Amino acid sequence: MQATNNKVLVICGATASGKTSLAVNCAKAFNGEVISADSLLVYRGLNIGTAKPSLEERQGVPHHMIDVVEPTQSFSVSDYEAMALPILENLLKAGKLPIICGGTGFYINSLLYKSQFGNAGADEAVRRKYEQLAEEFGKEYVHGILREKDPESAEKLHFNDLKRVIRALEIYDVTGMAKSAQQDKPIPRFDFVSVSISYPRERLYERINLRVEEMFSSGLIEEVKGLLNSGVTEDMQCMQGIGYKEIAEGLRIGVMETEMQELIQKNTRNYAKRQETFFKRMQNHTFLAPEEATVERVAQILQ
Repeated sequence: MQATNNKVLVICGATASGKTSLAVNCAKAFNGEVISADSLLVYRGLNIGTAKPSLEERQGVPHHMIDVVEPTQSFSVSDYEAMALPILENLLKAGKLPIICGGTGFYINSLLYKSQFGNAGADEAVRRKYEQLAEEFGKEYVHGILREKDPESAEKLHFNDLKRVIRALEIYDVTGMAKSAQQDKPIPRFDFVSVSISYPRERLYERINLRVEEMFSSGLIEEVKGLLNSGVTEDMQCMQGIGYKEIAEGLRIGVMETEMQELIQKNTRNYAKRQETFFKRMQNHTFLAPEEATVERVAQILQ
């Protein structure tokens, strides 16, 4: 089969739902390549705790946006968009099917939609004020200001996406009106379809618990220790990911391994619940039961 009608395929959904395997099978069947949309897979050296697909699991299919930055670097949604969007566009030009695969909804939306930043003019003084606040107090502090002024925009923007957070604040300060109140609808860039594999809640939780157990057996604690010994600090962005944050803190305060594992399982289950809520709002989206997650079913959806 060949790529269909210049479309983009999105395979999204909760962690541990089987996205990678389906994406690889579809890429092989449809002359496609995979663009990862996972906020931790971008980091080199974060392998076990991210369930980073091995070369064997990738089965020769090109995977983009994996291992593109050092763990000491910050990486925002805007950085992701700037790096991944040209890849997607080049795949379309080459007649290939781009397959966006991952569970980070902000990353996925940054590729699918062109955001309008409001009609308000720029105000360099306002922008610089918030940039200085971010430098002094951190991105989360500036995001907190936006949450007070424009809660709806804050809900849609991750605190790491500082450029858009500041733009939303700039719009509010310049116009006196929240960006979210200006009917500022995102514009689709591509013709796309989206699928996710939907497990019953208890089955998904079993898969998550098992995956975390396997991570510990594979050396997750040693991986975190190695990162910390290499100069990565606990407050860096990559260490805020589930699995890394709990172990880094647990090592510092002396938590038992079983307690760390149980906390990671709990936090991952909660994250999966939030992912499912996010993707319920996806346009052009089809939920697939596990037995429906086949190349043949996706081919029908792509037509």
